[in-house]
Amino acid sequence: MNSPVILRSIFTAPSIPVSEVSSQVSNLGMVHRHALSTSFSSVILQRLMFSQDQRWIIRPKKGRAPHITTAAIESLPSMLDALDVEEKMESETSKPERYLADIWKEIQGDNDWEGLLDPMDDILRKEIIRYGEFAQACYDAFDFDPFSKYCGSCKYHRRELFQGVGMSDYGYEVTKYLYATSNINLTGLFQKPRVQKLWSTHANWMGFIAVATDEEEMKRLGRRDIVISWRGTVTNLEWIVDLMDYLRPARLNDVHPHPDVKVEAGFLNLYTARERDCRFCKSNARDQVLSELRRLLQKYRGEQLSITITGHSLGSALAVLSAYDIAEMGLNGSESDDQAEWIPVTVFSFAGPRVGNAAFKKRCEELGLKFLRVVNVHDSVPKVPGILFNENFKMMKDWVDKFPWSYCHVGVELALDHTHSPFLKPTNNLSCFHNLEAHLHLLDGYHGREHRFHLSSGRDPARVNKSCDFLKEHYLVPPFWRQDANKGLIQNSEGRWVQPDRIRIIEEPHTDTDRSP
Repeated sequence: MNSPVILRSIFTAPSIPVSEVSSQVSNLGMVHRHALSTSFSSVILQRLMFSQDQRWIIRPKKGRAPHITTAAIESLPSMLDALDVEEKMESETSKPERYLADIWKEIQGDNDWEGLLDPMDDILRKEIIRYGEFAQACYDAFDFDPFSKYCGSCKYHRRELFQGVGMSDYGYEVTKYLYATSNINLTGLFQKPRVQKLWSTHANWMGFIAVATDEEEMKRLGRRDIVISWRGTVTNLEWIVDLMDYLRPARLNDVHPHPDVKVEAGFLNLYTARERDCRFCKSNARDQVLSELRRLLQKYRGEQLSITITGHSLGSALAVLSAYDIAEMGLNGSESDDQAEWIPVTVFSFAGPRVGNAAFKKRCEELGLKFLRVVNVHDSVPKVPGILFNENFKMMKDWVDKFPWSYCHVGVELALDHTHSPFLKPTNNLSCFHNLEAHLHLLDGYHGREHRFHLSSGRDPARVNKSCDFLKEHYLVPPFWRQDANKGLIQNSEGRWVQPDRIRIIEEPHTDTDRSP
């Protein structure tokens, strides 16, 4: 085991005795002092002091304020955080202050995030987490309860969605709910109630379209942002085996069909399937997205705009597919010679599978689409489909690319590792590796491949256990803790506990002609 790993294991252990830490650090320092003189580990060794009253303190630096350098800190992880803050202060004193409004195109991937991922740019990290929370909102608002007659729908009216999920201060307004149906079985994605009276026999709520409307938020962003957020799967990963796992020509543009551009058949079916007898799915998910986007682009024509698409798991596949569709259809001005009319389309995806073949990737690049894929290296979903023949297969590449099961990831990958977080326990539960809140937690602590994990924004690690059991037990956060009060039941005037009606939510028109305020 190398020295940085040893140090990390020493300093982040929650209950290791101080005397033992002192011994391990001293031994490590004596053995490796010279070899680590230029490393982060050496900096730590040189800065630690063990006081006479058996407490760890940070050795003062010349010119440093006493309240930072001489404060006694009993928690070793907290001590390391203090060191990180101090080092960060030093590194930032010579840097000019940066604002998102000035660099938003760079943050949206204008230069493919070159120089922003390692070390991790603070502004970029915050924006990725923010878009990840839009994807998480789809889970928090979705009715998974099979005993609910509204199972498979959203629990909130679209005007109240962000308030319902604790995002009322984000400065966005939901303009459209998205629904989908499928002709194939995708276990864990489509939920149906166990009662006879159904709100819909075919549709499931799949996400939303929202637009930045708050003046202060738009000033911070530097533009008006349109967000498309897709729901995926929370814990059930059986949908992977339900994939058709063969490629079909996308043919989303009838004028320029590009028959060599192929995508996974199951994803395409979910995106384009419709059900004539279902008022929620008379228009397929694709038409719902394109029609609402056309309306918003026309409404805000002449403004500085961006289109940002996000999704987790299978929702990530829909995010990639819809981004390609938008650009292929020229909605963002991708086919225009006038750069002033061009609207950047960016996808921030989480734990997403491969979507198409090498020709699909090439076409996405030609259209100027930007994809940043956030993955946990231990998660199996980003490895499929195409587990054998994919972008990593270099032998006879031209020949392999013609296989009907040869897939290729798009864009730039940001690889995270959950074993680097001192908050997460060892487990073999694959759904934990795949969990979206876990990915956002890892993002908050990620500062680069050679940097120690520490939380940068104070984002509560308890969120990780919303829908899984991943936090170490000594944090006393129960697993699967997020649920509606009383399982969504309310007491009526007769004193009986009943499910409240959602007529106002369900009965609202959802056709493409719905332009209610």
